[in-house]
Amino acid sequence: MDILLKRATIIAPGDKNHLQTKDILVSKGKIEKIANNISAPKVKVIESDNLHVSIGWMDIGTHIGEPGLEHRETIDSAARAAAAGGYTDIAIMPIVYPVTHSKSEVSYIVNNQPNNGVRIHSIGAVSKDAKGEDLTEMIDMSRAGAIAFGDGLKSIKDSGMMMRALQYAKAVNKPIINYSIDKSLVHDGQMHEGDVSVSLGMQGIPSLAEHVAIQRDISLAEYTESELVLHCVSTEEGCDLIKKAIKDDINISATVSYVNLIHIDQDLKSFNSNLKVKPPIRSNRDRKALINSVKKGSIQTIVSNHVPLEEEQKKLEFSYAGFGATGLETCFAAVNTHLSEDIPLEQIISALTLGPRIQMKTYLPAIKSGEVACLTVFDPSISWTYESKKKKSISANNKYLSTSLTGKVLATIIGSKVNL
Repeated sequence: MDILLKRATIIAPGDKNHLQTKDILVSKGKIEKIANNISAPKVKVIESDNLHVSIGWMDIGTHIGEPGLEHRETIDSAARAAAAGGYTDIAIMPIVYPVTHSKSEVSYIVNNQPNNGVRIHSIGAVSKDAKGEDLTEMIDMSRAGAIAFGDGLKSIKDSGMMMRALQYAKAVNKPIINYSIDKSLVHDGQMHEGDVSVSLGMQGIPSLAEHVAIQRDISLAEYTESELVLHCVSTEEGCDLIKKAIKDDINISATVSYVNLIHIDQDLKSFNSNLKVKPPIRSNRDRKALINSVKKGSIQTIVSNHVPLEEEQKKLEFSYAGFGATGLETCFAAVNTHLSEDIPLEQIISALTLGPRIQMKTYLPAIKSGEVACLTVFDPSISWTYESKKKKSISANNKYLSTSLTGKVLATIIGSKVNL
């Protein structure tokens, strides 16, 4: 299908067409022409009052259920949800059954690409079965196609293992992506430790647990001279450590979950289990520090932190409910709705495009004539409602169900694959 984008504002930092309004013709999977006014017969025209286009968005650290827990999410359903949310690429965390901890599991992921063109990348586990006891064969997994290594939302607790993992990853020029939290300080924590947790009678998860773990991981990255992505940072203290490490030229970068940019612990007074996530939503002070870090570039990537769970895991008393929420379909729209006055649109798009690709060292597309199309087409002004009957994810653990959001994805174009 040939596509003509009419009067689209191009978000492409560093390119001559950045913030220019142009027509873009995509033919046979390639960008054929970019001009002020294009007329072409027999094409699908996409137009909107405030049409925007960028290179395709990428999510890193996406959780699915395949293999083993397909009732939560399959590769195909995750790909459909990703396309609906504007993503052309997603990197899958290894916490499935069996865990992605050898070349055969990596091969299963990378060789089962969906029909809609969304590219599925594999993150291999650092430890066997993600138990934090024995290192995996990271070199074999790298050869099989793993783009990074991490144990998902299970922090690598042993410092010696973390150091060796960084060294092995460096040998194959791949990053470690680690959710940094000292689990010995968490115990049975259910939410952020603070006045709200006390008032609700909930066991808290202290900011100290993240502070201690990030400090350790930064020190190990500096010692090994390896590349580390600090995944889903949630505290002001973590932001401060990251800014200092970057200033000291340590090879680290960071991601933040979109939920932590929007919500705070006060929002849990309603006991909405779809806001029970890892990392926990924290204080407004923490939230403001995270927003500022995205604006200043010390946090480079916004992630959906997509963790699908079945209803039986979420419709429980808050203290018994599982941690996690879906996010692929709502990440951009929620951020655009709640943070458009705090973070410029082009900064949001950079954190969905350049940040993750630079961290994962994947191919960086371009909006130029002759390039294979890898585009996300959206209108940041359109209001829409995320409805259960129209959602693409199998799971429904999302705070934004039946909620009006502003900012709608109109298409993803991935080569000759077009998702409208």
